Amino acid sequence: MSDTTTMLGLKMTTDPRWVALVETNISAILTDHAWCEQKAASNAISTIVRFPEHLDLVEELTRIAQEEIEHFGMVVERIKERGFKLGPERKDDYVGELLQFIKRKCSREEQLVDRLLFAAMIEARSCERFKMLSEKISDPALAEFYRELMISEAGHYTTFIGFARKYGTGIDVEARWQAFLDYEAGIMERYGKKETMHG
Repeated sequence: MSDTTTMLGLKMTTDPRWVALVETNISAILTDHAWCEQKAASNAISTIVRFPEHLDLVEELTRIAQEEIEHFGMVVERIKERGFKLGPERKDDYVGELLQFIKRKCSREEQLVDRLLFAAMIEARSCERFKMLSEKISDPALAEFYRELMISEAGHYTTFIGFARKYGTGIDVEARWQAFLDYEAGIMERYGKKETMHG
């Protein structure tokens, strides 16, 4: 298990062969990545809409939403540079499965904590994938691009975890986070086989 995986708490490392698969279709991975950034921005905004009472959370999520949409533009620029086209939005099966773990009929506090841990989980896995791309992809420009994004995603992960701990005062946030990690590890046994960011 890599140092990054351990640092993020992830319980399963992406199979390195995923990078070789990605390199067979750079256009597909860039399109998928662009839409991942757009969805991350949308998720931050929808969390603001649902939980506007925490102003410090609203401020941080506003910053994150702006950063994610900026990343969307940066990925689109890479697509343009390589003569590709931005393909249609793709369904993210990994995120769909992760969503199923979020509690539905629970307190408002639990809803907020689960939503924050859900976002932290996606950021953690994205960070791990970006690190792998930065170290193993053969395109030097993309390697540097993903190294920069890896640092940003790690910061987002820390922010989401931090707010879950702050506002989950009546919840065992650490136990819930470990449950998320266990569930995500089970999901990951079936992934790493597609040229998509979470596939």
